[in-house]
Order: sequence, then structure tokens, then C-alpha cells
Amino acid sequence: MSNRIAYIKEHLQKENTDVLMVQTRANVLYLSGFDTDPHERLVAVIVFKGHDPLLICPNMEVNQVKEVFHQGDVIGYSDSENPWQKLNDYFTTNQLSLKKVALEKSLSWERLQAWQTINQDIAFTEADPILNELRIIKDEAEIDILREAAQLADKGIQAGISALKEGVTEMEVLATIEYSLKKIGIREMSFSTMVLFGEKAGDPHGNPGSRKLKKGDGVLFDLGVVWKGYCSDITRTVFFDHVKDKDAEIYETVLEAQKKSLASCQPGEPISSLDVIARKHITDAGFGSYFPHRIGHGLGIEVHEFPSLNDQNATLLKKGMTFTIEPGIYVPNQTGVRIEDDVLITETGYETLTQFTKELTVVPCK
Repeated sequence: MSNRIAYIKEHLQKENTDVLMVQTRANVLYLSGFDTDPHERLVAVIVFKGHDPLLICPNMEVNQVKEVFHQGDVIGYSDSENPWQKLNDYFTTNQLSLKKVALEKSLSWERLQAWQTINQDIAFTEADPILNELRIIKDEAEIDILREAAQLADKGIQAGISALKEGVTEMEVLATIEYSLKKIGIREMSFSTMVLFGEKAGDPHGNPGSRKLKKGDGVLFDLGVVWKGYCSDITRTVFFDHVKDKDAEIYETVLEAQKKSLASCQPGEPISSLDVIARKHITDAGFGSYFPHRIGHGLGIEVHEFPSLNDQNATLLKKGMTFTIEPGIYVPNQTGVRIEDDVLITETGYETLTQFTKELTVVPCK
């Protein structure tokens, strides 16, 4: 954490900015090690150009904060107190300059107004570019956690496949997956688990329900876990009892598209090429109109974070970046296939963190 704070302070000096405040859950965790859902309450880390950082939170979380945050002061407040007044008192007592403040673009209008009540002449600048620059490159400790999170996602896929039997519903399989993961210590999924049978997989973001599994159905699993504050995200598509010829063709097309995209995961390669290569393969196979989304997204503390892996992003890949590669083909009301892995850029290429098999799998009827 201290290296991250030092990096931000150096940036503040360079940009002649007095203060940077983060109040989103992900960035608070990134700069303090403290993870909580603040709901409507203010939980924020404030980094000063020439003063130790500060964390403000409700009184009921002060003890937890002090266990992990040792870089600066901690201010607690009760539900009957105004946290902004407590901040103002701190700024005044420590004679801190507040002429220019960097804030996240997601800051609410209410909180922007609160800053202006502290200083009407305050100038604002965007904090997100420096935060994205920091978070896009993972250090070794982060990578180790992401590897563990990916292994746990692999276990979720295995649990889902083991639960497949004729007549079972999507929601029953989903419940089995999440229960199996909770039994080994997972408190939170990184997004709503998806289990889609047959024609329902033709909707890339379909909603699991009471659809029962039938012989010949494809089964699309999309899931991830939050582990030590970091997310995983995996998609696998398997087939129950037997696979139809058209489904097999679609599956092999998606798999080959992913392989080609992964082969381009090299330091110095533009992000756009990862999308273009996979999209060209799917288009050449005649399914271009059925691939409606980007090839992937950044992955870390948030399951969807900077950068966006689309065909317009000219950003060059660098060692330490982590993201997903997830081509798909979705034929509405008929079938859908997506194959997704978590990927780390290494010094010489890439490493797939998720390891569950991608070979076309037919699950026998029990």
C-alpha cells in the first residue's frame, strides 16, 4: 500500500494537486487494504500532496480499518455526525491546502457539493487516470491472489457439471455451484452466477430460471468468485448426453477464435488486435452477426475494470496486465457458446489463470 500512496503523492506534486480522494469500494481497498460495502455512508481514503494520508469511516468499522491501514490517520464518525464537518475540522487543524482536488468520476453530486461547502473556490480534476494507471499493472502479491481466485472458479465449473442430470433446473444447478464454493470459504461471487440451458444460452446475459435440462442441450456456465478482495471470471459451455452437429461447429469456431486471440497476448501488442483476430475468425466462419460483444475486459479488484478490450483500443499490452478473453456465438432462441479465461501478460507472452478444460465436453446422462 505504501508504494501506491507514494506513487500518488509523486503524481500530486507533479500536477500541482493538493488532494486525491477515493470513495469507491474498489479504490478504497486498493489504497488501504480495507474492504467494505459502505452503502450510503462515506468511507474514503484521502491522499495529500504533503501530508500523511487519511481514512474516514463509520465508528463501527474503525477497529477493522486500524488492523490493515497503517499509513496515516483514521477518523471515525457516528450516524448522528456529519463526516464532512469532521473532515473540515481535520483540514483546518492541520492547515492543509485544498485549492485543487482530484476525485473519481463516479462521485455523486451530493458529495461534490460537500467538497464545495468546505472551500467554494476549490478546483477539481479527475483522479481516474492515475488510479487506472496504477491498477492496470498487478504486482506479484495481486497475481498470486488472482491465480487462487481462478482456481476456485475452476472448482465452480466442476461443481456445476457434476450437478447436471435430466430434469434439473438452471437454478438448482446454480444453487449447487454456490453452495459448494461457500463450503470451501467463498463468501461472495464476483457477479450473479449464470447457468443457461439450450436455447436460453442464445442470450449472452440470460437469466437462469426454471428451465429443465434435456438431452442434447448445451449448458453455459459463467461464474466467478471474490477471493481476498480480487475477482475471477470464467465461462465454459458443455453439452448434455450428446451434441448436435451445428452446436459442435459453433463450439469449435469459438474455441479456435479464442486460441487465436490468446496467441496474440504478447507485451507490446495492441489490445485492439485481440478483438480483431477473434472477430475475423468468427466472421469468416459465417457467424459474425452472432458475436455482439467485445473480446474481454480488465480483471482485478473489480470483475469488470480498466481496460476495455475492444477493437478500438490502441493501448499496448504490458507485463502484469490481467484481463479476460471471451469470444462467443449466440443464436437467439436456439443456442449459445462462450469460452472465457482469465489471462495474465507475462514477460514473454501470457498465462491463462483459469485452467478448466476447453475441449468439447459431452456430459453423460445419469
